[in-house]
Amino acid sequence: MKTKRTKYRKSSKSANLLGTTQILLHANRILIGLLFVFSGFVKAVDPLGTVYKIEDYLIAFDGFFVGLTFLAFPAAICLIALELLIGLNLLFKVWPKITSWIALVFMLFMTALTLYIAIYNPVSDCGCFGDALVISNWQTFFKDVVLLIMIIILLFGKKQLRPIYQSGFEWTLVVLFVIVAFGFMAYNLTHLPVIDFRPYKTGVNIQEAMRYPEDAPRDVYEYVFTYEKDGIKREFSLEEIPDSTWTFISQETKLISEGYQPPIQDFEILTASYEDLTDEILEYQGVTYLIISYDLSLASEKSMERIKSFVTHQRQQDQDVKIYALTASSTDDIQDFKLKYDLDFPFYTTDPITLKTIIRANPGVMKLKAGTIKGKWNWRQIKN
Repeated sequence: MKTKRTKYRKSSKSANLLGTTQILLHANRILIGLLFVFSGFVKAVDPLGTVYKIEDYLIAFDGFFVGLTFLAFPAAICLIALELLIGLNLLFKVWPKITSWIALVFMLFMTALTLYIAIYNPVSDCGCFGDALVISNWQTFFKDVVLLIMIIILLFGKKQLRPIYQSGFEWTLVVLFVIVAFGFMAYNLTHLPVIDFRPYKTGVNIQEAMRYPEDAPRDVYEYVFTYEKDGIKREFSLEEIPDSTWTFISQETKLISEGYQPPIQDFEILTASYEDLTDEILEYQGVTYLIISYDLSLASEKSMERIKSFVTHQRQQDQDVKIYALTASSTDDIQDFKLKYDLDFPFYTTDPITLKTIIRANPGVMKLKAGTIKGKWNWRQIKN
């Protein structure tokens, strides 16, 4: 009798342990799927942001890679679609085994890449979560290591990778996932991101977003000076500068603690003669429309016809409306562009990165009133 009870207890413990293991493996698969879906979703919201980030990578790597910037757009679209497909497949247990192996290969590549980026720091942040969540390069690497370990654990739990749907239905789900992913990206590309994670959101006052609050903490730096005397080099702080018998060698500035950083830091509107018109334009109390095209050569004829029609309509509606164009193109390109399309509103210069950050369209339109952003539109959203 005791033997039977002992066997029952052992089998009960084994069953409980097995059940707990199954739950943990299920949770692991779901968590991996959610991470991939989140990463893909925040990129799909803003596909052009991922394109710009890949371009930054290629330019930072220099040499041969600079010539590959034309591949940034298809690479970004494929990357986003792959992340979403991996995540959705794992969540819904579609092709679980092959999806897990694809996730493993993907994360091996990404972990190696983020390690390189963390060590050599060619870009300030990896962009793995778009503009929704910006983390440091080392944080990105450690995140990838943890995710890689989770995927390896998933592959060991083979029972968790058994498909639960018939093959035909799995294909249907995969096709559906692909259609949803590409359709969502297409909408955000032809309009504007459905969620704006950047600092130039509708409702933001640009001047206020550029200000430092009086009580905001500032950056704290440490200055280290290297001097030499009698062949011996020593480092000194600012308070310990030695006498004139020492020879100055070098100075190093170290950031001890980072202070408050305003959301908007690089917004500047300049004329061809470098006159700063930023405050004048932002402080105008009426309505201002900014036609934004970071690269005029990429603005299509159809888009400019629509912009011209829009400008004419706005002037008919409001005689006090102000309309300016902001671009990063050269003065000669601006003149040629104005002549080509017979444009009579002023063109000013702004940093290209700032223009790309303001609006994910080329061209696009931003409406201001007293420096506050009242609306933003892709040129395709503007009615003739």
